[in-house]
Amino acid sequence: MNLARAVQAARALLSPAVFLPWSRRWGVRLWILATLALAWGLWNAFFVAPGDAAQGEVYRLLYLHVPAAWLSMFVYLVMALHCAAGWIWNTRVSWALARGLAPVGAGYTAVALLTGSLWGQPTWGTWWVWDARLTSELLLLLLYLGVMVLQSSFEDRERGRRAAGLLAVVGVVNLPVIYFSVAWWNTLHQGATLSPSQGAQLAPAMLHALLAMTAAAWFHAAGSGLLRAHLVLRAEGRREGQFAQSRGDAPLANLLPASGSSELSAP
Repeated sequence: MNLARAVQAARALLSPAVFLPWSRRWGVRLWILATLALAWGLWNAFFVAPGDAAQGEVYRLLYLHVPAAWLSMFVYLVMALHCAAGWIWNTRVSWALARGLAPVGAGYTAVALLTGSLWGQPTWGTWWVWDARLTSELLLLLLYLGVMVLQSSFEDRERGRRAAGLLAVVGVVNLPVIYFSVAWWNTLHQGATLSPSQGAQLAPAMLHALLAMTAAAWFHAAGSGLLRAHLVLRAEGRREGQFAQSRGDAPLANLLPASGSSELSAP
C-alpha cells in the first residue's frame, strides 16, 4: 500500500500544477539544508581536519574538488534520465527538470576542473595534462554546454528538447570513462578517495568534513535544479497563456498554480 501511494505521488508530480508549488517549497528547503551543511563542512575542513603530511595545506582543495567531481557526474545522469523520460512520456516536468539541471551540472563540472588545476599545479607541477580523467571530465563540460545550446537554439521548443535529450542520453557513455579512467589507464590523476573495495583513504576528521561538503553540494544541486525547473515551467505557462489570449482562447490555467506565488530569481 505504501509503495502504491509513493508511485501515485510520483505520478502526481508529473503534473505542472502539482509540481510547481512542490518544487518551490522543497527547493527552498534544500537550499537551507545546503547552507547548514556548507557551514558545518567548511568549519571542519579548515579548523578541525588536520593538514596532509605530504601535500600540506593545498590538499584542502579536496573538500571542493571531490564533491564537485561527484556531482558533475551524478547531475548529468539525473539530467539524462529526465531527458529519457521526456522522450518516452513527453512530460513537461521531465523536460523542465532536464533544462534546470543542465547549468547546475555544468557549474559543478567547471568547479571540478578549476580546483583540479589549482590542486595539480603545486602537486604535479603542471596546471593541466591530457590524461584520461581530465580529458573525459572536460568532455563532460562540453556535453553540458551542448545540451544547453540545443535546448535554446530551436524556435520549435519540442525539437530543441528532443535534440538536447538525444545528446544527453548518448553522452551517458562518458560517465563510466570518467569514473574508471584511473583504473583503466595509467594516468597522473590519483586514485579514488573513497571506494567500495578500499574504503576511505582519509583520517576520520577529514572524512567527516568531506561528507559534510558532499551533502552541501547535493542539497544545493537538488534545490537549484528544482527551482530552475520551477522557473522554466512558469515561463512556459506565461508564454502559452499570452499566446492563448492573443488567439482569444482561455489561458492554460492548469499549468500555473491557482495561488499567486511570488516570483523567484534564477538560482
